[in-house]
Amino acid sequence: MNRTRFFDHVVLLLGVAFMVGPILVAFLTSTHDPYEIHMKGLMASWGNDFVQTYDKVLFEKGGFTGKVTGLAMLKNSFILGIGFAVGKIVLSMLAAYAIVYFRFRMGVVFFWMIFTTLLLPLEVRILPSYEVMTKLGLVDTYSGLIVPLLASATGTFYFRQFFKSVPEEILEAARIDGAGPFKFFVDILVPLSRNMMAAIFIIMFVYGWNQYLWPMLMTTDEGFFTLVRGIKQILLVWVGAQIPDYNQAFALAVLAMVPPILVVIVFQSWFIKGLTESDK
Repeated sequence: MNRTRFFDHVVLLLGVAFMVGPILVAFLTSTHDPYEIHMKGLMASWGNDFVQTYDKVLFEKGGFTGKVTGLAMLKNSFILGIGFAVGKIVLSMLAAYAIVYFRFRMGVVFFWMIFTTLLLPLEVRILPSYEVMTKLGLVDTYSGLIVPLLASATGTFYFRQFFKSVPEEILEAARIDGAGPFKFFVDILVPLSRNMMAAIFIIMFVYGWNQYLWPMLMTTDEGFFTLVRGIKQILLVWVGAQIPDYNQAFALAVLAMVPPILVVIVFQSWFIKGLTESDK
């Protein structure tokens, strides 16, 4: 038994090292001088430029216009991530609520029409979406970044399955107490859905935070660039003998990983309950 437990712990520790190792290497590399990184590659030791690198990344203005900072890109990433997560949860809950409880004709058909959109990735509909946003004048706006991608078949599916598992007795009790559709949704279903909302929030926040292709098309103003775009911009400066600021790119990559990690840590217990529990 002890040998089995020891082997299990060794496997788990190897898995942790495999997952954390690249992040640690990226962080350590970001503390070195870019010329040293260019000559020696990835570093596994602590450098002398930690404070200078992260201070420059967060607070020093740069980019093509010389006006954007890492802190501004961090703010844009937060707006995109929070906007995606909250918007998708609200729309998914309302869609699932209508499909499950209103029981209108063609409700099942509409659900499967929504569900089949999972077969249409962003790349398939990106040109018509961009054209609509251009005609509406929403290029280089937070609305243009967030609104076109708020519809979520994944969220609608999860909330539909969750609502279908809520006992009918709760609905009957709400009707007896005189609760209308809106009151039943706000006072009963929303509190019951707390764990599911946390699970969907994590998934959608990470999805929105890591968006690259859509923000790249929708933003030409550096004031709307996200951290993911900022990393790419740093690596595009290789002109002639100029060496990209590898340390700043690694620093931005590390900063881009911190908020999703914190969100997962904070909501992990709710995330597990939201995806596994069946008893309400």
